[in-house]
Amino acid sequence: MTEFITTGFSAHSTAAEVIEGIDLRDRRAIVTGASSGIGMETARVLAGAGVEVTLAVRDVESGCSVAESIAAETGSRVNVERLDLSDLASVADFAAAWHGPLHILVNNAGVMALPDLCPTADGWEMQFGTNHIGHFALAHGLHAALAAAGAARVVTVSSVGHMLSPVVFDDINFRQRAYNQWAAYGQSKTANSLFAVAAAHRWAGDGITVNAVHPGAIAQTGLTRHLDPDVLRRARSRASGDYLRKSVEQGAATSVLVAASPDLDGVTGRYFEDCSEAESVDTTQTDAAQLARRRSGVADYALDRALAEQLWELSVAAIGQAQPNSGARTSG
Repeated sequence: MTEFITTGFSAHSTAAEVIEGIDLRDRRAIVTGASSGIGMETARVLAGAGVEVTLAVRDVESGCSVAESIAAETGSRVNVERLDLSDLASVADFAAAWHGPLHILVNNAGVMALPDLCPTADGWEMQFGTNHIGHFALAHGLHAALAAAGAARVVTVSSVGHMLSPVVFDDINFRQRAYNQWAAYGQSKTANSLFAVAAAHRWAGDGITVNAVHPGAIAQTGLTRHLDPDVLRRARSRASGDYLRKSVEQGAATSVLVAASPDLDGVTGRYFEDCSEAESVDTTQTDAAQLARRRSGVADYALDRALAEQLWELSVAAIGQAQPNSGARTSG
């Protein structure tokens, strides 16, 4: 690991501020979950820098409305394609339809704290299947396009919620243990970080950098749509007074920084928050209750190379069974 990375930006910086002065014309990007929240802001700001952006969304009608607005504001070309990350057949169709190089992939979409255990179309617990397996399949299927770009960047949106649980490899799908919506969310976000660790190593030779980001607690986002309003109010009231609740513009800043800043050329396999690299937390010296209350940092298990490799092999097997003829060139 090289030196710890800090920038001149902070938790208060906006996506527009971190990309100011950066010219990204002739580049192409995909942003998942881009019809609302920080995904929409990420897409808007990238388009404003000249990027041709594809909004990868479940609701195409909503996506088209957003695309028209962004195109009118920025003058950039904005495309819309349907993508359901909870269905690997949909992911395979999306990847197969992509042609040409891909310079930026922002794995932004996600679900959080589903109150009941339910499976994806392929049998995975919904949060793990959507947040990790679906995005893994997408990046894997687009690997050749990313490699063709020469210096592509993949940004995977994790969360400090990964402190709630490592990946429980013995029971990812809660078949032996009681379902807990926060443990399920936590392990899916840990998986997002571990994906960055493994992909960074495997894809470095293709010029692809892969990093994870924590956007922060966003004041207005659809991610909390599954939470009971009373539970959400109690959670907010428990938050410490110095914990910044960010605007959408601030929440998208770290994703945009990692996707676009020339200062991060060649930087890969890291976890960023508040526009700088996050400090690692020794979980062997921190009990579970303390970890659950943390508002910053990255758990050591979310950067563990051996765990990342274990997750990679599991994920390759998962998508291989679901889409054996994807035809994408991969490096493992």
